[in-house]
Amino acid sequence: MTWEEQQPVFNRKRRLAALVGAAALLLGGAAVAGASEESGGGWFGDWSTWTGDGTGSRFAAAEHKITNRTAGQLKLKWAYAYAKTGFPAKSQPAVVGDTIYFGTPDGRFVALDAKTGATRWSFTLNSVPGGTIATDGPTVARGKVYFGDFGGTLYALDQRTGKLVWAKDTEPHAAGMHTSSPVYYNGRIYLGASSGENISFDVNYPCCTFRGHVDSIDADTGNLVWRYFTVAEPKEVGTWPSGAKRFEPSGAGVWSSPVIDQRSGTLYVGAGQLYTGTVGDFDSLLALDAKTGAVRWKQQVTKADTWRLMCGKPDNEGYCPGQKDGTALDYDIGATPTLFTVKGHSYVGVGQKSGVFHAFDARTGEVQWRRQLSEPMPGGGLSGIQWGSSFDGRNLYMATNMGNPGTVFALDPANGDVVWKTPNPADGCTTGGAAKFPTVCKLGHTPAVTTSPGLLYEGSTDGKMRVYDTKDGKVLWTFDTVQDFKGVNGLTGTGSSISGNGGPVVANGMLYVQAGYNPTYPSDHGNVLLAFGL
Repeated sequence: MTWEEQQPVFNRKRRLAALVGAAALLLGGAAVAGASEESGGGWFGDWSTWTGDGTGSRFAAAEHKITNRTAGQLKLKWAYAYAKTGFPAKSQPAVVGDTIYFGTPDGRFVALDAKTGATRWSFTLNSVPGGTIATDGPTVARGKVYFGDFGGTLYALDQRTGKLVWAKDTEPHAAGMHTSSPVYYNGRIYLGASSGENISFDVNYPCCTFRGHVDSIDADTGNLVWRYFTVAEPKEVGTWPSGAKRFEPSGAGVWSSPVIDQRSGTLYVGAGQLYTGTVGDFDSLLALDAKTGAVRWKQQVTKADTWRLMCGKPDNEGYCPGQKDGTALDYDIGATPTLFTVKGHSYVGVGQKSGVFHAFDARTGEVQWRRQLSEPMPGGGLSGIQWGSSFDGRNLYMATNMGNPGTVFALDPANGDVVWKTPNPADGCTTGGAAKFPTVCKLGHTPAVTTSPGLLYEGSTDGKMRVYDTKDGKVLWTFDTVQDFKGVNGLTGTGSSISGNGGPVVANGMLYVQAGYNPTYPSDHGNVLLAFGL
């Protein structure tokens, strides 16, 4: 069909998306991942940004092909294999119309046919000075694809051709990076910055000088509009035992993706732990004016948390003062917030690596309720809620990692009561490809949770992707990714732990899964993106 012939169909689908969206809000505040002019959409059921809709719902409201009756019939339609690089698969895809967009561990960004996996275009990041590897998921808006990389560069590519529109180095620190995925709102791109400065065992490194920040960027030009720092400018305060210079405060990186309440123009985003010092917006949920960056409120969920990799070594108090007093916790907020409504009242909830899910009044920041879902794991950051939650208008859903075992939860959004919980199946490490690697396999959930009507999608560190019934938590479908796959791009890939930095994507009758994360199952091949359909 020509564009002129398709136009009436597109317009009808947009009108239908708007009607369903209004109905969802009336039924409980669930946002809809449907098409819109600004999202760059063209199809009803798109997944154009990290949370599907920009509000943190991760709810594919328009999905009607994959249901409780059909989920068990999901079949692998195609696989896209990555070259073996040693770098995990971190870029959660965006799906708009008949195209899927994501970054690869070998430093490319690709657009494929969403149904067949055929390549439409490919962009090489190192064609831009300082370009590295896409470590976040893209957002598609106004004919452009936006994403960040491991070196702190933000890109805008032409959605149709993949040609570079602009690229901006948004990170002044050498160790800065983007794991935060961009979100588009009202002509701007919003995203956070994190870093790897705190993961060195080098005692001669002058730690630490990175400052977490949230940026508002003009979507057309890439120019910075405002920047909010989570800590004050680090100052030299002496030396470490090695004689290396010591700076503080530092850290409080923004690992997760922001969400936007369009009615109030408020941006919500979480911050990580400190690297050095004791003050700053560490372990905090921030509510910022999207237009100006002014603080509307902030809630600090841990009162003391200064951690870096040096804290992982016993008897290392000289490099980790928090070891002595027990405040080297790594209980940061790495998860993306979720906006939800209960009886007309607006809330914002967010998970923490301590295993707690927090719910706040979205307007004032007042605590509404908290729920401890797993025991925390001090000094490692591998426990609790890692990347994000979901809201389908009825329940909140999230999953815990390394919770002996990790568990999927449904909570009542009004009070946090547990509606149901389903532990990672006990046979996860004794069945499928993971059974060959008993010392590697773990029963945990790193990815963010995704839902569609009646269904929940969550992957595990045992390498298995599962679909659950949202009514009772029963597992309806399981697929083992720890095996070899022949990619549509001519390479062979092997699945592994289901990837964090995002979660499953459900769009237009398809399920997309990145397999290749920590812990990594040994293989001679790189990892894979898998596409499932009926």
